[in-house]
Amino acid sequence: MGTKRSISYVTDNTEENLSVPPGFVSLTSFTLKRKVTDQEAADPMAVAGESRSVLISGPLSNVDIEKLKTSFTQKPWICHDQVPQKYDCEETEVEMKDPISAFLPKGVIRGCANCNDCVKVTARWHPEEACLPALDDAPIFRPTEEEFKDTLKYIAKIYSKAERYGICRIVPPPSWRPPCVLQDKTTWEASKFKTHIQKVHGLGNLYLKRRLSRFNEKMADEMSKVAASMGLESCNEVVADSKESKSIAVTSEFENGPELTLKSFKKYADDFKRQYFSEDGKVKDPDISVIAVQEQWGPLIARIEGEYWRIVESPSEEIEVLCGTNLGCQTLGSGFPSKGGPARSMDDYSGYVESGWNLNNTPKLSGSLLPLGCYNTSAILVPQLFIGMCFASQFWRNEEHDLYSLSYMHLGDPKVWYSVPGRYRFKFVEVAKKLFPQLSKHPKLLHELVAQLSPSMLMSEGIPVYRCVQNHSEFVLIFPGAYHSEFSCGFNCSEAVCFAPFEWLSHGQDIVELYAEYCLKTSISHDRLLLGAAMEAVSTQWDSFAMKNSSFNNQLWKGVCGKDGILTKVLKK
Repeated sequence: MGTKRSISYVTDNTEENLSVPPGFVSLTSFTLKRKVTDQEAADPMAVAGESRSVLISGPLSNVDIEKLKTSFTQKPWICHDQVPQKYDCEETEVEMKDPISAFLPKGVIRGCANCNDCVKVTARWHPEEACLPALDDAPIFRPTEEEFKDTLKYIAKIYSKAERYGICRIVPPPSWRPPCVLQDKTTWEASKFKTHIQKVHGLGNLYLKRRLSRFNEKMADEMSKVAASMGLESCNEVVADSKESKSIAVTSEFENGPELTLKSFKKYADDFKRQYFSEDGKVKDPDISVIAVQEQWGPLIARIEGEYWRIVESPSEEIEVLCGTNLGCQTLGSGFPSKGGPARSMDDYSGYVESGWNLNNTPKLSGSLLPLGCYNTSAILVPQLFIGMCFASQFWRNEEHDLYSLSYMHLGDPKVWYSVPGRYRFKFVEVAKKLFPQLSKHPKLLHELVAQLSPSMLMSEGIPVYRCVQNHSEFVLIFPGAYHSEFSCGFNCSEAVCFAPFEWLSHGQDIVELYAEYCLKTSISHDRLLLGAAMEAVSTQWDSFAMKNSSFNNQLWKGVCGKDGILTKVLKK
């Protein structure tokens, strides 16, 4: 017995309006083609050129959209009412191509037939076209040996002076020289990590992925043909989903690169920098040191910074670099010695293992509230590594939950940071929305951008931007709500972690309300954090008054629980 076939008819029109009498509908789809004359058949290029010109002409404003929609419903062979149910749940991701890349020559060739960790750079820097922004520098603090002993106490001390900049640099005392355990032979030469490819020439553009249902992918070409035959640019306004905002996914992810060891990555990074900044063949020796290059060209950081923004704002070649981002302890581990590390870490570096400036300890220090709002295994308590090379960047962002962030440079070339103070965060968002209207419907914009905005452009909009240069063995402190971005001047390895001292409480309350307004997910429970803080306050006060224990920790909690204490104010609010 044959399969029964059924046809759905349009019922909201009279029979006389149908283009085909009922019962005479074709059961197969077909494509209408324009009749080709003998002259056109002899010159197919002319026909192709004509069809292309039709596709890009004819403004939609001259078309009655409602009539066009009705014309589709009057074509019974187009099963427009059956498609969504069949394809809605099937999605794929299609990366939107960067239009600039299609017109730029390649400046970097990565890998060869024999290996994937070599690089050939044909592009060269353009010092005469440098775009060096004129910015004020963020403050630099140099704690004494005594001040440096208590991490959170020192950060609280400099808060009033540094918070207005959103960022500051902390230079440890000369005695602070922790080992970088990443340089251990096993880790340096054998442990591989995943890299990402950054297209520096495209950082000034949005990086979007459009989620298209399989139906849209299948119908795109057919609808374009229909539009062309009707003199339209596209049929988007006819078939566009009313929930268009859900079809765009904003992401800051990059294309995956090769897996490399730290040793091979450093070689790749050094080769890139040496070739890119060579000048008329002057720097040819692959073993030339960075110091020699600096002596030859003078203040290299400013030159690299000017070249970086030239590439972002006015690229002349495709420039691709590699980086390793958000590498947790499962990949390479922390650069600081730890209790669970090699045995000699405990024996030789016990002072660094226990230090509050060891980023493995910072989030869990006495006076840091972060552990009270999440589990001990939460990823937000774990430091993250960043492995960079020249021009490798991290986009404008502020930390999750407006937490403090402390970054330490273990080794390598400097990193240039930019900061917008937290009090300008909403103005920053408005400027970004104005520049990229597509992002207006994405709350994620509040925390992480997908484009690198020029400091000069932000300043032209009345937003102050401060500059901070981080060298190896130095800390950079980010304050709550501050937008910040950075790029590397060469191979380097840095580590960062978030934490929440008492001064964060007022910021935390505000950001929770903002998260609720935009229905954003949270990594920590603010209610749990406040409840845990209240319980800890009661415990320490009992220990202080009943047990006569005046330890530093008890005194610390006593200060925030008084009548005008910050914890008291937040709990009342």
